[in-house]
Amino acid sequence: MEYRLLADLTLGVHALFVVFAALGGLLVARWPWLAWLHLPAAAWGAAIMFGGWICPLTYLENHWRTLAGQQGYADGFVADHLLALLYPQGVTRTAQAVLGALLAASNVALYAWVFGVRRRGRRRLPLP
Repeated sequence: MEYRLLADLTLGVHALFVVFAALGGLLVARWPWLAWLHLPAAAWGAAIMFGGWICPLTYLENHWRTLAGQQGYADGFVADHLLALLYPQGVTRTAQAVLGALLAASNVALYAWVFGVRRRGRRRLPLP
C-alpha cells in the first residue's frame, strides 16, 4: 500500500509539473518572480518533448508501481496519461515534437505579452 501511495503521489507531482510547465506563464503574469521557476520547468518540458526522452519522474513512478505489484508504463507520462486523451492510437515522434513546439511557442507568446504589459508601466496584471 505504501508503494502504491508513493506512485500515486509521484503521478500527482508529475501532472502538476506538466501543467505548470505548460501554463505557468499565466502565473508569471500575476507574480513575475515565478519566472525563475517557470522558465526552467518549461525548458525542461520542451527538451523532453523535442528529445523524445522519458522524464525521470516516469521512472520513479514505475519503480514505485513495480514495488506495489502494479504494472508501470513504457512510453512515459505524457504518452500514457495525456496523449491517450489526444491521440488514442499512441504518439508518434512527430506529434511529440509538435507538442514541444507548442509548449515553447505558447510560453514565448505569454512572456512577450506579460513583459510587454510590464514595460508599458503596469507592475502586475489584474487577474481575477
